[in-house]
Amino acid sequence: MPLLSEETLKSFIEGQPDWSVENGQLVRTFRFADFVGSIGFVSKVAMLAEKADHHPNIDIRWNRVTLSLSTHSAGGITEKDTHLADACGRLA
Repeated sequence: MPLLSEETLKSFIEGQPDWSVENGQLVRTFRFADFVGSIGFVSKVAMLAEKADHHPNIDIRWNRVTLSLSTHSAGGITEKDTHLADACGRLA
């Protein structure tokens, strides 16, 4: 899978301003009312990720969940990442 062009990545970020690019990954922190809300979200993300066979790095901090997406086999951000980022954003 090819890496996204700078232009395509910029367009995605403009349309999804809660996501940013950090260290070659798409990153977003989601906030919830409490730990149970965070874990519920992570469970839903896990189902999406498994179906897509594309798994994000997930950091859980009580009421915050940070997702980091990149396609390791491609060495950066690909369409797989933007598709999963979009789907995760709709879950929240």
